[in-house]
Amino acid sequence: MEIRMPLGDWIAAFFDWVEETMSGFFEALRQLFIWMFDAVDWIFATPPWWAVIVAVVIFALLARGWRFAVSTALGLLFIVSVDQWENAVDSLALVIVAAFLAVVISIPLGIWAARNSTVSKILKPIMDFLQTLPAFVYLVPALALFRIGVAPGIIATLIFAMAPGVRLTELGIRSVDKEVVEAGEAFGATPGRILRQIQIPLAMPSIMAGINQIIMLSLSMVVIAGLVGAGGLGGDVAQAISALNVGLGFEAGLSVVVLAIILDRFTASFGQGMGLYASFASARKARREAAEQAKFDAEAAAQTEADQLIAAGARRAPR
Repeated sequence: MEIRMPLGDWIAAFFDWVEETMSGFFEALRQLFIWMFDAVDWIFATPPWWAVIVAVVIFALLARGWRFAVSTALGLLFIVSVDQWENAVDSLALVIVAAFLAVVISIPLGIWAARNSTVSKILKPIMDFLQTLPAFVYLVPALALFRIGVAPGIIATLIFAMAPGVRLTELGIRSVDKEVVEAGEAFGATPGRILRQIQIPLAMPSIMAGINQIIMLSLSMVVIAGLVGAGGLGGDVAQAISALNVGLGFEAGLSVVVLAIILDRFTASFGQGMGLYASFASARKARREAAEQAKFDAEAAAQTEADQLIAAGARRAPR
């Protein structure tokens, strides 16, 4: 006797129902994703490649210093030299859109979970499910609802990448010292103000680590997204696999590695006090503190002189 649960039939029927009843919504969402992708892609694809490289190198210099700037220039020139620049720009646009949407969704969810234990208990198994489900499985419902193209690649990447953002945001907020929060409450701060001015700033290293992981997971999904027509470097990798083209596969794969290293170093540098921008900011802060100290010293000296004059006048006064 064969026992088989018709789970696949149930899921197929569910997606057929969703597609029939909410086709307009998913088509609008598809067009939104395509519009966002085209907008970001236009920003990077319209200028000549050398202008984009110069701009990125300047940002790298400000973010981490001259070593990172030189490494970034060499990495981007490598991408140009293997004729993968347009594909790299397409992949970068997909990563930026998907990572932006993942951050917009995951950080508020992480904050909500940190402030509400019931929400945390609900989200934990969902995040476990999203992180353990094979990446290729995300493509099946994405293809069913958004058809072949960039949109299913974005939605699959978004779902695949958002879990670390939720987890690390919740961890960062919960790790804030309770005594600091209680001190804010003692001074009459509202919960919203405590969140904005105490918890989020102190949890920022953990939140930034979550954003870094979102970007890295988004980039790791680029190759898989190429299988559903998302194009970019993933499209070339998929083509190399189907044609057994080792050379093309290595060119596209190494270009993905270069983008991953650059994006990882950029996001890791936020808030670390590195690069020329941090030096300029530190010098500006030092000058401002010196000016405030000089002003305070001048006011204190003037007050001391005034007190001395008052005391001298009191001694000369007739009794």
